[in-house]
Amino acid sequence: MIEPANRLNKVEEYYFSKKLREVNLLKSQGRPIINLGIGSPDLEPPIKANLALEQSLNLKDAHKYQSYQGLPELREAIAEFYKQQFNVYLSAHTEVLPLMGSKEGIMHISMAFLNKGDKILAPNPGYPTYSSVAGLLEAKTVYYDLNEENNWLPDLIKLEKSNLEKVKIMWINYPHMPTGANAPHKFYDDIIAFGRRHNILIVNDNPYSFILNDAPKSILRYNNAKEVCLELNSLSKTFNMAGWRVGMLCGNYDYVQAVLQVKSNMDSGMFFGIQKGAIEALRSTEMWFASLNSVYEKRRQLAWELVTKLNCTYDEDASGLFVWAKLPPHIKSEEFSDLLLKEHSIFAAPGKVFGSKGDDYIRFSLCAEEAVFQEALARIN
Repeated sequence: MIEPANRLNKVEEYYFSKKLREVNLLKSQGRPIINLGIGSPDLEPPIKANLALEQSLNLKDAHKYQSYQGLPELREAIAEFYKQQFNVYLSAHTEVLPLMGSKEGIMHISMAFLNKGDKILAPNPGYPTYSSVAGLLEAKTVYYDLNEENNWLPDLIKLEKSNLEKVKIMWINYPHMPTGANAPHKFYDDIIAFGRRHNILIVNDNPYSFILNDAPKSILRYNNAKEVCLELNSLSKTFNMAGWRVGMLCGNYDYVQAVLQVKSNMDSGMFFGIQKGAIEALRSTEMWFASLNSVYEKRRQLAWELVTKLNCTYDEDASGLFVWAKLPPHIKSEEFSDLLLKEHSIFAAPGKVFGSKGDDYIRFSLCAEEAVFQEALARIN
């Protein structure tokens, strides 16, 4: 047998990839599994987005290779979206790069800036892909701890005292996944100053800004951000378009161009119709966000009720697609998750998946209809 590359020793198969096989196997055996573990929106995209995709299919050149940088109209729509929603002014020509999902962007940014032996700073708890990608590139992950007592914000004073040699990238993610924590204005000023002092690229992964959040923020809104910052965003959560794979990278031209050097060698452009649909989604009015959040608000109330019945606690000020629940004392997340699946046929994500600092928590997704939450409550009762 041909031996796989050594880099695969640095990563494991993504937890949800493995766990969903188990969940699907149980379903195939007749178990009525309620899946509250995955953040895959079940609601419909904007009608105009669907129509734009359909109508594009018969247009000239619709099925040809597309620009590596995306349609000019898509870049302009992204720039206008940032202006309207974040009060951030971007050049559509030089400071915006459409992506096939922001997860792609994590890999491309890492490939553009990390050499073997370089280091990244990644949150614990946080999105596992940051460290997985670093491992594939033979870079080292240095975790910075996030704690509930500090509102899930990094301790920058502690970081200043640590060894930051060879750190090239710091990943941040607010509203934070999995905790739902929001960062105050001062944090963005502080983290930008931190990046400037230590010549570290700060990348804000920002896909949850518009879910149950009254004050969406972009790090690019703050002074000097473009000197040391990039921001990833996505249509997956905001517009229920996860399967479309549409994301964006915004920031300084030189940084964006470095990522484009990688990206242009990895794909041949985004499908024309998807870009046309994305343009219409980005032009959605405030009514879209209000309608979306009215649904999630009702679901969250039921999720809170479920969490309470499980003797867990939660933060009412959290944003995003999940309820991050603190477990009762003396029980860990995988044990609790397995017990919930075994006894009630309910799957929720154990917090340990997101790092050691998540092991006292469990995560429930809001991507299920109210009737599903009602059924889950009935099973617990």
